Amino acid sequence: MSSRRQFLRQSLAFSALAAMGRSDAFAAPKPGKDARHLLVVGDWGYEDPTAQISVARAMGDYARQHSLHAEALLMLGDNWYGELPGGVDCPRWKSNFEDAYPASLFPGPAYAIPGNHDYQVMPESKLAAELAYAKRPGTRWTMPSLWYRVELPAKNPVMTVIALDSNVNIPGHPAKHPNFTLTEAQQAEQLLWLEAELSKPLNTSFLAVMGHHPIYSDGPHGDHSVLISDWEPLLRKHKVHLYLAGHDHDLQHLEFANHPTSFFLSGGGGADLYKLKIQQSERGPFAQKVYGFSHIEMTPELLTLRHLNEQGQQLHAFTKRPDNSVQIIST
Repeated sequence: MSSRRQFLRQSLAFSALAAMGRSDAFAAPKPGKDARHLLVVGDWGYEDPTAQISVARAMGDYARQHSLHAEALLMLGDNWYGELPGGVDCPRWKSNFEDAYPASLFPGPAYAIPGNHDYQVMPESKLAAELAYAKRPGTRWTMPSLWYRVELPAKNPVMTVIALDSNVNIPGHPAKHPNFTLTEAQQAEQLLWLEAELSKPLNTSFLAVMGHHPIYSDGPHGDHSVLISDWEPLLRKHKVHLYLAGHDHDLQHLEFANHPTSFFLSGGGGADLYKLKIQQSERGPFAQKVYGFSHIEMTPELLTLRHLNEQGQQLHAFTKRPDNSVQIIST
């Protein structure tokens, strides 16, 4: 396992190389006939929905402005902070999901994963409600299980997404409540499943893994020792293109020299923002304390990933090819 110092050196080396090949001219997205689109948001279901609604409105305006048909939303966890009274019948489902991300603008499935706040029992299990809501007829909310695999888009897929439950036990850091994490048996079962899924032949150009907790983060939660031990070697071994996460309330993109995976964090969906612990000048190429969302544009030959603020303005963008090469478009 590489130390933080080694990774800082690797990141700086990457940033220097990326700067040489950076293209600062950026055009608004003009989808080609083969382009497909995903919108990404994490840490959105805050008790005070003011920032969430602002970000959600920007997502809708962005989709309209650029005539984007989002094949799906990727919801990166911490879907519900605070109480969810009534479970599946709680009115927050309508106000903060159905109405905030309306089917008229986002008709595709909303693929969700659990965050730590979703594990809270207040007094009933929010996670049980999320799994149950996914079974309601006609809902876009999609959480078939705690971990699952999906190919996107459904027709002529371009990217395989492996959705995981990152709420694992951290030795020496007991959970605040026994229901805040997977059991040890579940954790072991998921790891075996992940290894098996990553070993399968890939039928798409790109492979992504998403979990609520970042493996590496410049935010206050920092790097995750268990995920570094259990998941990161598998990402490297199987040349996973993207790792998508939330948890730290900001937007980040981290690259490490000689690592195939781009670490793309979108945690600015509405919860209170966190101050960065490591600045992007130290480890990047991008990290910013800001509300916002993310856009993944897909063709079989190229991914274009963008971070956008709550006004829908682009803050950072880069491209990723099937061979895992990266180019920074703008910073």
